[in-house]
Amino acid sequence: MRVLICTDLEGISGVCVWEQTREMTSELYQDARRLLMGDVAAAIEGCREGGAEEIVVADGHGGGFNFIPEMMHPGARYYTGRARPRMSEYISRFEGFDAAILLGYHAMAGTPDGMLRHTQSSRAGNRYWYNGRESGEIAQSALVYGSVGIPVVMVSGDTAACREAREFLGEAVVTVAVKEGLGEQCGVLVPPLAAHTLLREGAREAMARVEQCRPFVMETPIQGCLRFPDKSTADGFQPRRSTRVDDYTFEAVFEDARFIHEF
Repeated sequence: MRVLICTDLEGISGVCVWEQTREMTSELYQDARRLLMGDVAAAIEGCREGGAEEIVVADGHGGGFNFIPEMMHPGARYYTGRARPRMSEYISRFEGFDAAILLGYHAMAGTPDGMLRHTQSSRAGNRYWYNGRESGEIAQSALVYGSVGIPVVMVSGDTAACREAREFLGEAVVTVAVKEGLGEQCGVLVPPLAAHTLLREGAREAMARVEQCRPFVMETPIQGCLRFPDKSTADGFQPRRSTRVDDYTFEAVFEDARFIHEF
């Protein structure tokens, strides 16, 4: 069995404030990188225990290069670095994989109980709709992986992210909550060592559910909508393929789900 683990940072155990995820030169960010590697190692161990033979871990947060090489678990290979290509340019590398795990994800922008909630930009306040349904990064990633036939079998993050995953992907997906949001930068956290046990057990269980999960797809062409919170932010946006329809909103049509990020 071949498994892809895609990581984000806001939903990693022990991460709860923006300074841990934004400023790459800060000590808080360096701490978050170490926390990330602990969650990754636990997920790899669970996948291995569940029968995975090949695991690739993709660095999905921000501009990349969030992994710490000397902390890489030897049970996987790692896709990382800076100036990485767009998802549409590299997703074909993973065609034929059996399952994907979204590790350390977060709820979409506007989720009241979502810790570090946002969609794509944590500063700009972007919001996205596909075929009329507002979607966050969980659905976006699942759509891209679904475009090459890969089902998402597990999602980890806070309780809001886990709820969002089930709403989009169904009850068969394994969800592992490592914190519960009480505010945007405040919550009840599971200690990382305890979270690692939950993640390892969850990943092992997810390997047993691969046949129950289906790739997440939407009817094509997909009607995409990107909305900014204010006109000045929208004015600064440089569209690749979308058309501006009002002071705040851009729309695009995607014939293939792998391009859904490219407004």
